[in-house]
Amino acid sequence: FAVASLAACSRQQRYAEPTIEGENVVIRMASLPLEVPQFYTYRTKGKDVNFFVIRIQDRVNSFLDACLTCYPRKLGYESKDGFVVCRACNTSYSVYKLEKGIGGCYPILMEGRLVKGFYLIPRSTIERHAGKF
Repeated sequence: FAVASLAACSRQQRYAEPTIEGENVVIRMASLPLEVPQFYTYRTKGKDVNFFVIRIQDRVNSFLDACLTCYPRKLGYESKDGFVVCRACNTSYSVYKLEKGIGGCYPILMEGRLVKGFYLIPRSTIERHAGKF
């Protein structure tokens, strides 16, 4: 029994699928609450690639739900009181400092762009990171 419950705790999260239009994943900026990461799962190459999108004032950024240090455990982050917290090592980062993070357990920044109220992430960008999931 203990082994089965331990395995369940280490299972990768699954989130809502993002909208896909052509070569992009498309997130409506108006659907993003301020300062709270919204998590998504994009299925590619037989894998679920998790990522999150966050709006800070009029800026939007996207990150893999993984870091360079802890990604092999496939646990990702959780959102808690203005921070994202790594489920593997319990390190937390302010949502205001995510885009400046480099290395360690910071979420991996993904390219994306804001176009007329929509945040677009090239599908190729997400697919390039499938090996981390």
